[in-house]
Amino acid sequence: MSDMPPKLAQIVEEFASAPRDVVLEMLLEFSDAVPPLPAELAGHEGMEQVPECQTQFFLRAEVQPDATVVSWFDCPPEAPTTRAFAGILAEGLAGASATEILAVPDDLYARMGLGQAISPLRIRGGTAILGRLKRQIAEQSS
Repeated sequence: MSDMPPKLAQIVEEFASAPRDVVLEMLLEFSDAVPPLPAELAGHEGMEQVPECQTQFFLRAEVQPDATVVSWFDCPPEAPTTRAFAGILAEGLAGASATEILAVPDDLYARMGLGQAISPLRIRGGTAILGRLKRQIAEQSS
């Protein structure tokens, strides 16, 4: 798990070791971990939409001068599973550097054992969120 920011590695570990029947419940708790958008992003100005998600999902990553990354996510509360992916990334990647985030494995959600708890379509959406976040960071880091 050393290829992940420590907070994210801890979240993955908690999910991976949790009994299958509580995984969904744990996941949904993260839908509350998405911080509200700052006023200047209220209209999704400068945010990228993730079309792979079944619901409207927007994200933006900004690499700071010290190489840490600030990310913003927006997803309607009616889509708690997708919001939960954002919550996991928001919490797990807080304060992480661009290099650390780019090294996060693309099969993050499989490692968490979510494949048994939610549909492949949702996993694909979550994977797309991570992929687009990494792409935005890579473009700013080059």
